[in-house]
Amino acid sequence: MRAVIVAVAVAFIISLLGTPVAVRVFTALKAGQPIRSLGLASNQGKKATPTMGGVAFIVATVLAYVAGHIALMTLPERQIAQEGPTMTALVLLGLFVCCGGVGFLDDILKVRRRSSDGLSAKGKLLGQAIVGGGFGIAALYVASTNGQTVASEHISLIRDISWLNVGKVGSVIVFVFVITAMSNGVNLTDGLDGLATGASALVFGAYALIGFWQYRHWCADDAYVRVNDYCYQVRDPLEIAMIAAAAAGACVGFLWWNTSPARIYMGDVGSLGLGALIGGLAVATRTTLLSIMIGGLFVIIATTWVIQIVSFRTTGRRVFRMVPLHHHFDLAGWSEVNIVVRFWTVAGVCVAAGLGLFYSDFLAAAG
Repeated sequence: MRAVIVAVAVAFIISLLGTPVAVRVFTALKAGQPIRSLGLASNQGKKATPTMGGVAFIVATVLAYVAGHIALMTLPERQIAQEGPTMTALVLLGLFVCCGGVGFLDDILKVRRRSSDGLSAKGKLLGQAIVGGGFGIAALYVASTNGQTVASEHISLIRDISWLNVGKVGSVIVFVFVITAMSNGVNLTDGLDGLATGASALVFGAYALIGFWQYRHWCADDAYVRVNDYCYQVRDPLEIAMIAAAAAGACVGFLWWNTSPARIYMGDVGSLGLGALIGGLAVATRTTLLSIMIGGLFVIIATTWVIQIVSFRTTGRRVFRMVPLHHHFDLAGWSEVNIVVRFWTVAGVCVAAGLGLFYSDFLAAAG
C-alpha cells in the first residue's frame, strides 16, 4: 500500500504544479487548439486555449511510477519487489507514452496547419495498431521466471475464460483491438472541459482497486492463505495498482486546470494515451470484457458515434443531433457544466457496477 500511496501523491503533485508550466510553454509556442464552431455554445471563446496538456500527466505518471517503484523496493521480501521495472510496467507505461506520441504527432500537425485536421483516420489507426501490436507481442511472448506473461491467450471477463483460448496470435490481435478501441473511445469523449479527464480518473481509480485486490489474493504470494484455492493468476498486480493509482492522481491534478473554463486541453496526446493505458490495464488484470462496463461512458460515446455514422451513410438520416454524444446535448441547450457532471455521473455508475461484478465473483468463488 505504501508504494501505491507514494505513486498517487507524487503524480498528483507533479501534475498539479506541472500543468501551469505546460500552459505557459504551449501558449508561448502558440499551440492553440484549432476548433470548428459548428454552432456549439461550448466552443465559443476556446480558440486561444493551448492544447497538448496531456504531456503533463503522462510525465507525472511516469515519474510517479519511478517514485513508487523506489518505495516498492523497500518493502519486505514477501512483497516480491525487484530492482528494475517489470515487464508489466514497461508494457503499460509504454502504451501510455507511445500512443500519446501518436496523439502528439496529430496535435502538432493540427497546430502547424491551423486546422482541426491532423493525422488522417487511417494514419492514426495505423499508429495505434503498430504500438498495440508491438506491446502486445511483448505482453504475450515475454514471460517472467515462473512463466507468467502480462497478457493471456484466453479472453477474460473477471478472470480468464478457460474455453475461450484464442492462441498467442489471436490474443495479440485482441490486444490491438482493445487498445485501439479504448484509445479512440477516450478520444471521442474528449470534447468538453474536464469530461474525459474526470471520467478517466474514475476508471483508473477502479483499476487501482482491482490491481491491489488481486495483489492481496495473488497466486504467486505464498503468504496468501487461499480459500477454496481462490487466487488471481496475474503478473505484477501491485505494480498494476501503482500505475493505475498514479494515472488517477495525475488526472485529478490536471483536472484542476482542465475543468471549466479550461486553461489547457489534453489534446490527442492525452486522450489516446489515456485510452491505451486503460486498455492495457484491462488486459493485464484479466478483465478485458469487464472493461466494457468499467469504461462504460467511453463505450457509450463510441457506440453512439458508430450508430450515427452507419445510419447517415445507409439512410441519410441522423439519429442524434451531433456526435460525439455530448454535443447532442450541447445542441439541445444543456450547459457545458451540466453535461460534464451528468456524464461523470454515468461514468461513476458504470465504474461502481463493474467493481460490483468483480467483487461478486470473488464472493461467489471464495464463499
